[in-house]
Amino acid sequence: MDKHIPSHDIGLVYLSFLVMFFTTPSHKSFAQKSHTVFTDVTRQAGIDFRYTFGDYTYENILESSGSGITIFDYNNDGLPDLYMLNGTYLEGISDPAGKVFKNTPNKLYENNGDGTFTEVAEKAGVDDRHWGMAAGAIDYDKDGDEDLYVLNYGPNVFYRNNGNGTFTDITESTGLAGPDKLNGFTKWSVGVAFGDYNTDGRMDAMVGNFLAFDPDYVSSASPDMMPHPSEYMGQATMLYLQQPGGRFLDVTKEYGLFYPDSKCMGLTLYDYDYDGDLDIFQGNDHQLNFLFRNDDLTYHDVAIASGVAANSHGVPTGSMHGSIGDIDGDGWIDLLVSDLRYGALYRYTGNGLFEDVTEENGVAASMAGKGAWAAELFDYDNDGDLDIFSANGTAEELILQLPLLLENDGKGHFQNVGPQLSDYFSTKRSGRAAAIWDYDNDGDLDIIVSHIDLQATPVLLRNDGGNANHWLGLELVGKDGPASAIGARVTVTSGHTKQVYINQWATSYLSNHDPRVHIGLGQNNHVDQVEIIWSNGKKEIYHNPSIDSYLTIVEGKGIQ
Repeated sequence: MDKHIPSHDIGLVYLSFLVMFFTTPSHKSFAQKSHTVFTDVTRQAGIDFRYTFGDYTYENILESSGSGITIFDYNNDGLPDLYMLNGTYLEGISDPAGKVFKNTPNKLYENNGDGTFTEVAEKAGVDDRHWGMAAGAIDYDKDGDEDLYVLNYGPNVFYRNNGNGTFTDITESTGLAGPDKLNGFTKWSVGVAFGDYNTDGRMDAMVGNFLAFDPDYVSSASPDMMPHPSEYMGQATMLYLQQPGGRFLDVTKEYGLFYPDSKCMGLTLYDYDYDGDLDIFQGNDHQLNFLFRNDDLTYHDVAIASGVAANSHGVPTGSMHGSIGDIDGDGWIDLLVSDLRYGALYRYTGNGLFEDVTEENGVAASMAGKGAWAAELFDYDNDGDLDIFSANGTAEELILQLPLLLENDGKGHFQNVGPQLSDYFSTKRSGRAAAIWDYDNDGDLDIIVSHIDLQATPVLLRNDGGNANHWLGLELVGKDGPASAIGARVTVTSGHTKQVYINQWATSYLSNHDPRVHIGLGQNNHVDQVEIIWSNGKKEIYHNPSIDSYLTIVEGKGIQ
């Protein structure tokens, strides 16, 4: 209590606080029970994926890193499909007994529309046999279907969607395989941030690369354990601009983005400072994070000045990826960075500055010691505020951890409620990648998680009950295709309530979520307007859209 408050006024102050606290419309008590549960439907959905890290032992940083998940509608039938990446046996890295895992493919699960999936990767031509890390899906050639860029330890692969359920490998013509080596060792790509970086109407790609992995290196500090990431050199993240003929040109140095010893784990592209251009947050492993501010197509790292370079103790941690969203309903987009210590939740305060609220908002207490990999801000119960899912596991050793589902009280404070909603959250696993999607198109958000433990099975958690509240889903298409809509800011107004979202689905470690913007409306049964500020700065407003449905909005053409 403030020492300047007279003792006889303390009761009145406390009473006033209680009145304010319990009558604020957006406040929600943690004790409030959700009607939502998550049901494990992996087996009945027909998802028979098994992850391999190349052998039976867990001995190096490549094996510990896991592989990703990408959600996209590969056959344009309106149903989100599932692409799961896999490791494989690698000569000179894997144990000899691991040869049984040689040429392990990635898997593509086609959504049948009845809650089940059919595996079609080989039929579709995307059963890549490299060590798969992540994949980005985007319509790069503006022909109406989604193409697929697969990021690997080794050469990357770009598949053009033929529009008939199959893909063609066009990597050579696009120039997107990447260099064979970076910093003297095999290139290790971990993700891609698509966008129109130079605003010329063509999709570009920033490829995140991790570290220079030397499989023969043994740590002198801990010879019985895998070396720490800090003991390796890094590898430069690379920006490729698409040229008129469809080939991509490396412009990393010209744009001020060449950091040859960086150790990227995730890239998030959005306009963090509200100045009308797209900036880049890069989560780094045991290095200070980068925040590249876009200054007329030259980038400057302002992470330290902005307050997002390190955790609340000023320490660079094993950062994974930046997830973005308005956690407290103030209209500003905040930043959640999962890491191997206790996470970092940065609240945006305006003027390009962030405030670290990890500890005071309950995130640190829940995440401490878990080893968070994929995490995401999403509204699991459609009540109008963003909650947190986190897939967890220890890095250097194969130690299982509990996953987390953190409920937002409406003011940006979080508490773990997972065990109340599903047995999965009471079961220790070693999670890595995770994606949020509405696979059954019923209006609430489901979760798919990949694990690298010896059980090696994914888990599909179906959301049952989240659609008891109202919702709205938006698929945004810019004037130059979906890539030109990346980073668009969406403001949804319902009465006195405003919610702000960013159209960006690549916001989780190694993973790409459902590309539709999903807005929980709570008990609001009407939306007054949707305002979109497209990534080119153009503003459009749509009045009284229908709710409890998915809508497509095309820039300049309205709701389709």
